[in-house]
Amino acid sequence: MEKFVINGGKRLSGKVKISGAKNSALKLIAASILSSGRTILRNVPEIEDVSIMLEVMRNLGAVVNVDKKNKVVEINPDSINSYEAPYELVRKMRASILVAGPLLSRFGKVSVAIPGGCNIGSRQIDLHLKGFKELGAEFSVEHGYVNCEINGSKEGDRLRGTVINLDFPSRGATENIMMAATLAEGRTIINNAAREPEITDLACFLNSMGADIMGAGTFCITINGVKHLGGTDYRVMPDSIEAGTFITGAVLCGDKVEIENARWKNLEVFYFKLKEIGANISIVDENNIRVEKAQGKYKPTNISTLPYPGFPTDLQPIISVFLSIVPGVSVLTENVFENRFMYVDELNRMGASIKIDGHHAVIRGVKKLSGAPVRSFDLRAGAAMVLAGLVAEGVTEVSDIYHIKRGYENFEQKLKQLGADIRVEN
Repeated sequence: MEKFVINGGKRLSGKVKISGAKNSALKLIAASILSSGRTILRNVPEIEDVSIMLEVMRNLGAVVNVDKKNKVVEINPDSINSYEAPYELVRKMRASILVAGPLLSRFGKVSVAIPGGCNIGSRQIDLHLKGFKELGAEFSVEHGYVNCEINGSKEGDRLRGTVINLDFPSRGATENIMMAATLAEGRTIINNAAREPEITDLACFLNSMGADIMGAGTFCITINGVKHLGGTDYRVMPDSIEAGTFITGAVLCGDKVEIENARWKNLEVFYFKLKEIGANISIVDENNIRVEKAQGKYKPTNISTLPYPGFPTDLQPIISVFLSIVPGVSVLTENVFENRFMYVDELNRMGASIKIDGHHAVIRGVKKLSGAPVRSFDLRAGAAMVLAGLVAEGVTEVSDIYHIKRGYENFEQKLKQLGADIRVEN
């Protein structure tokens, strides 16, 4: 098993460019199923989750070509001849469930294994299935698979537009229902929709294929169904969570670091929370952020994670590393995933002082962290352990780094170019 070995205490400086967004690229790949003809995606990150999603597409019968050098993926779904996403692929990544909406809408049926993925709490697909049912599909769950079919399905039958009220603004459910409704008959309205930038990116992608979607990025999305979507050429948005990770790394141990391709508007709550704590962070322009060594003292704070535009749950483990060395007592409240604090014992092994009380983490800032062998329990927790290793005294070994490689492209290379002392060992 590969691990990162980090000699902490090195100062970071220079520039780092943020890759395409994992949480957007995966959805755009799935959405390409809806098109007739070739789709070209640019700025696609070379990460494990993307590789798995492309393998799902190949398994369905789509023709997939990858140009790694230029980060371009070409997909032709016209040869799809299967409507099943098998367990051996879906168990590796829960985002595979997002092929369900496109397959159901275009072909009238789908069978998808109940997904696996990160170990950060219950992420049920009930809202996805409720949306499909309200659009006119029947579903059953048996032998570990979800089977969906348009009610009374015969060739040419389509889903039917309706009003869908989500109990929770789930990003995955919003995306899956929006994709399913794109080729439905009539108008679909999704109320209490998720508002993440990736939702807007998906809507723009679908509209570039000929869809008619309005209101993405608001609580109410309107989809006027169309009969046909064509191929498109589209650039994946930059990854906000990767940007937040490198910004935090620069705050922890940077002299002067510029984070390029970081849309600060997508990180507004996170950005201003760092400023409130005392980080020396500034906006260069719409897509670039500069971090310099802070001159004053840091102040503790309270943070609650919420669906966008609130503080992102994916950056909760990341900022906890920073708060662990901020003098005073800070409180992190996790409102999205109940198991998001699994990393805390590992951070405490490095000298942090964090106590968990229900869905609250009480963090007492310490003067320093010390290097230690730690594990990566999930994607974002793994990145947090790497950041802790960068700022800690001594050597930190982070194991189970396959979690990190699921979502960060060339993570150690990017850190090295900033001056970090990090390497991969078996």
